[in-house]
Amino acid sequence: MTQFALMIDCLRELNMASVFLRMALAVICGGMIGLEREQRRQPAGFRTYILICLGSATAMMLGEYDALMLASGWGESAAQPNTDVCRFGAQVINGIGFLGAGTIIVTGRQEVKGLTTSAGLWASACMGLAVGAGFYECMLIGFMMIVVTNNVLRRLESFVLTHSKTQNIYLEFDDIADLGAIVAEIKAMGASIYEVDTDRFRSNCADKPSAVISLRLPQRQIRTHLLTALAQTPSVRTVEEL
Repeated sequence: MTQFALMIDCLRELNMASVFLRMALAVICGGMIGLEREQRRQPAGFRTYILICLGSATAMMLGEYDALMLASGWGESAAQPNTDVCRFGAQVINGIGFLGAGTIIVTGRQEVKGLTTSAGLWASACMGLAVGAGFYECMLIGFMMIVVTNNVLRRLESFVLTHSKTQNIYLEFDDIADLGAIVAEIKAMGASIYEVDTDRFRSNCADKPSAVISLRLPQRQIRTHLLTALAQTPSVRTVEEL
């Protein structure tokens, strides 16, 4: 067995060096993932991701510590309950679900925000559990995959959305009776409407109705022309692509 393999095996044990390394890795990896969210002004950012990853690693090490104590002389001299060392990790995953749900909001324009942040918190917690368990290979692969997802794949997502022929438009207009003329104008440009969701009181001004229209464009090039045409309609007060 090589010296490197011996060192890794030593770090898998629960000792002062491995505890320090695991906590340091949790801070570094969690912080680097949180930086991307911080730059995008998301609710959970740099310190939040650090604390979640660090807390998850601590909980996992606590389970490992309890298992070692129960297997030692301390465990033989004490009453031994039916202990599941994975229980700490399971509770972390359950608890993160409540924390992540707090970052998800539905705006007045029917936009769901915070899903990526919530998913990132959950993934960061799971990575922290891997760090706490000393599963360094899994932690390294998981960290790289999360970074790639948040950075590289985000550009791919933007490219796909930019070239998509499907479009959601939020509109505010003077009267609900104007919706028919707006729909007719959209269809005149060749777009196919497959859903119209109206709400008289969704806008900031309670006396102005609003609608979210989902449509499919014949060509993505007319996306800007459609928004411009709707903005120039006298009855339309606000038009925004979701």
